Amino acid sequence: MSDDLEIRPAGHDDLPAIVALLADDPLGARRESPDDLTPYTEALDRLIQDPNQHAVVAVRDGRVVGTLQLTIVPGLSRRGATRSIIEGVRVHADERGSGLGTRFIEWAVDESRRQGCQLVQLTSDTTRTDAHRFYERLGFTASHVGFKLSI
Repeated sequence: MSDDLEIRPAGHDDLPAIVALLADDPLGARRESPDDLTPYTEALDRLIQDPNQHAVVAVRDGRVVGTLQLTIVPGLSRRGATRSIIEGVRVHADERGSGLGTRFIEWAVDESRRQGCQLVQLTSDTTRTDAHRFYERLGFTASHVGFKLSI
C-alpha cells in the first residue's frame, strides 16, 4: 500500500464512493440508498455552499478510501467558544488498521484549530464499540449522553 494519501474536499464525482462507504456497515446498510444519489447530490451542494461545512475524502492511488464531515459551529457557551463537530467518519475496509483513521482525525483536529475552534466534538452510535476505543486512544473522552429525535 502506497502512502500517497491526499485529504481533499469532496466533489460530485466522489459521491458514489462516499455513499458506498456510508452504507458499508450494518447501520449504514439500513439508512443509506446507494442506488439513488439524488439526495446526496443535493446535500453535497448545500455543504459546498456553506463555509462552515467541510465534506472531505481521503484518496489513495486515485481511489476514495475514506470520508468525513467537519462542521464549524460558532457559539455563545464556553465564553463564546467556536467548536467543531466530526461526523460521518468512514474508512474503506481495505484501509482499516492502516493508520488512515488516525490521520483523518488528526486532519480534522488540525483544521478545527486553524478555524479557531476551542473544542472538537463527535458522536458515535452506541453499538460502535471499536470506534469508541479508537476515539479514546486519540484523546477524546465520552463526556455526554446524546439524544436524537427523528422529525
